[in-house]
Amino acid sequence: MLPAGQPKFRRRPEARPAEILAAALEVFAERGFQAARLEEVAKRAGVSKGALYLYFETKADLFRAVVTDAISPNIERVKAMASAEVPFEQAARMGIGMLARTVATDRRVSGVVKLVIAESRNHPELATIWHETVVDPGVTLISGLIAAAQSRGEVRPGDPRLFAFGLMGPMLLGMIWRETFEPVGAAAINVPALADQHLDTVLRGMRP
Repeated sequence: MLPAGQPKFRRRPEARPAEILAAALEVFAERGFQAARLEEVAKRAGVSKGALYLYFETKADLFRAVVTDAISPNIERVKAMASAEVPFEQAARMGIGMLARTVATDRRVSGVVKLVIAESRNHPELATIWHETVVDPGVTLISGLIAAAQSRGEVRPGDPRLFAFGLMGPMLLGMIWRETFEPVGAAAINVPALADQHLDTVLRGMRP
């Protein structure tokens, strides 16, 4: 056993990337992209700035890794639910419900969404990363489920992509509300309850 007090990255070198990504997610959510400093990420992860550069050459590379590691796995979980061949309404409630609970319990996710919205004009690569890693795969997945449900007669005719946007709307509203209006005193939104009520309305309207 190594002596107590040795740096974290010496004790567990194999965990170094995971610890860096966890620290980076916190820093990006708290500071935004422009104000985030790699020195702070390294300090929170318990590594040197030089060690951080062994894994990530730029801050944008680090942001892409954070999104891929911490946020896009939610899409994979929805995909796994969908592969169970359950009726569309059941799949929608499970998938949207899981995403709503993630939004409600992990404030870092909404912090990163705020970062993308606020800073993508000056850093368009952030919007590109978010779109490629989260938005496009998520919309494609849900649109595909809706199209398949339409072919089975479970969903009325209509543009599957627009239906998908309608289903996912409360998640974006909840995150924007939390990051923009709650800090100035607005009452919090119960995102899972909002998602449930929204699904009751939207799914009813999607039936043939």
